[in-house]
Amino acid sequence: HGRVAMAGFVGYIVHANDIRFPWDKVAMAAPKGLSPQELWDVTPEAAKWQIILTIAFLEFWRENSYILSKEGEQHYMRGGK
Repeated sequence: HGRVAMAGFVGYIVHANDIRFPWDKVAMAAPKGLSPQELWDVTPEAAKWQIILTIAFLEFWRENSYILSKEGEQHYMRGGK
């Protein structure tokens, strides 16, 4: 959860300061001068779901006890690292 929070914070700072990569056509297509909240509001619905479902899948994968047992690990709440 810490890495996701850090990535979210960095993303917020990048958008708040209107930092863009010149080769990223999607970022260059977004209106300039918007706050991070306004930028989220103008993001297409499909893109929002793609972000949310990707994060949900990654969280599910790393928290799944079956996957952890196959990797020889335990969940951190059950004595794992």
